[in-house]
Amino acid sequence: MTLEELVACDNTAKKMQTVSEAVEQLLVAAQRQHCLTVGVYESAKLMNVDPDSVVLCLLAIDEEDEGDIALQIHFTLIQAFCCDNDINILRVSGMQRLAKVLGESSEDSSEPRDLHCILVTNPHTDSWKSQGLQEVASYCEESRCNNQWVPYVPLLER
Repeated sequence: MTLEELVACDNTAKKMQTVSEAVEQLLVAAQRQHCLTVGVYESAKLMNVDPDSVVLCLLAIDEEDEGDIALQIHFTLIQAFCCDNDINILRVSGMQRLAKVLGESSEDSSEPRDLHCILVTNPHTDSWKSQGLQEVASYCEESRCNNQWVPYVPLLER
């Protein structure tokens, strides 16, 4: 490996960490403002009714879910819809970390929420401007410029 390749790898790792942290900040801020839609079915309904309100689509999957053909079909359809409607898409892994960020408890006796698809919506007011949203949107745009239409970021346990 050349020095340039080593520096590029280090910069990529730092960028991924920064974007991962921005995603977590964004999710917490959006949840406080009631600007999250959680679940594949719920997300599809919202995008059908009001796609202009959606500013980011998170598709979350861990390695053990990669073989779920139905989930992959849902993801393909959601990705196509997002591309047609200029909605930023980000693929993340780390479902346990995602659940912690959203305050999901494994001790609840109720059915856990479907965290595979999460939409961040923009309230029709300027009451919140999330630095995390700007960081994530910038990362998605950079990725599209590099022909990576669905960028990937791991959410790491802390």
